[in-house]
Amino acid sequence: MTEKKKLKVKIFDKEYSLLVENQEIAAELAKYVNDVMEETRNELPGQSTETISIIASLNIAYDLFVEKNKFREFSIQATDKIKKIKLLLNESASVSDPS
Repeated sequence: MTEKKKLKVKIFDKEYSLLVENQEIAAELAKYVNDVMEETRNELPGQSTETISIIASLNIAYDLFVEKNKFREFSIQATDKIKKIKLLLNESASVSDPS
């Protein structure tokens, strides 16, 4: 089991202490969340922290769904190509083996 390490991050002007397995990834994630929150605050000046948090969360969820759909589409295309290659290999093997 991987040992967890303490990491302090600052998100939206508030500091949080986290226990993480990978400090580099956790710091990058915290920066991403903070950046989305700051961008949302700039786009929606005067909104409450709660509203900004919800809109930022929806934006992050949207990004996740876009990436998941890209991966799903890539996976389908890769599977189709692998099937075509296997068919070609089987055809090639049967042509070269006249038994």
